[in-house]
Amino acid sequence: MMGRELRVLLADDEPVFRETIRELLDATPGLMVVAEAATGREAVAHAVSHRPDVVLMDVRMPDMDGIAATERITATDPAPQVLVLTTFDLDDHVYRALRAGASGFVLKDVTPPRLIDAIHTVAAGEALLAPSVTRRLIAASLHRTAARRSLDGITPRERDVLALITRGLSNSEIEATMHISRGTLKTHIGSLLTKLQARDRAQLVIAGYESGLTTG
Repeated sequence: MMGRELRVLLADDEPVFRETIRELLDATPGLMVVAEAATGREAVAHAVSHRPDVVLMDVRMPDMDGIAATERITATDPAPQVLVLTTFDLDDHVYRALRAGASGFVLKDVTPPRLIDAIHTVAAGEALLAPSVTRRLIAASLHRTAARRSLDGITPRERDVLALITRGLSNSEIEATMHISRGTLKTHIGSLLTKLQARDRAQLVIAGYESGLTTG
């Protein structure tokens, strides 16, 4: 992404909110709003035609909700990163959005600096999963009866790394907990991404969540 502006697509059915965010992003060096969408279907169409780097996606929209739109957008090639607008009381939406391919979440009342940081974070290919969101996913998993995902082929050390990622720990926290170097951790994460066919760290959280690591 270095050397050019990050292209952002705004998808939200509230015109005033979109205008506020557009003004913020257009006034921020390195960011450019390339299109706006008021429905999920419009978001999908604009994602294909404008090829944004990041889609800022509301969950509740007419015609097609943000989760369905996220699933379609992340299936395109090349796929943009999707940053979902959410609130902490929408646990099922958070889970479903992760399954659909979202890379992160921000609150609709997020401060401007945090929103800008979040856009840069997901654009760089990193997941944006606040520990508070992850903890709520873990709590919700205690009440789910979905079939468990198999972790066949995962080494015990990789399993430990996955468990800590699922619990929302950062790389530095995992390194300190497991007493391993950054290079070793990156090797483990790369292996997990390959073995679990995960696109990014957010998808690893889902894999750990579905495998039961949060309940065992």
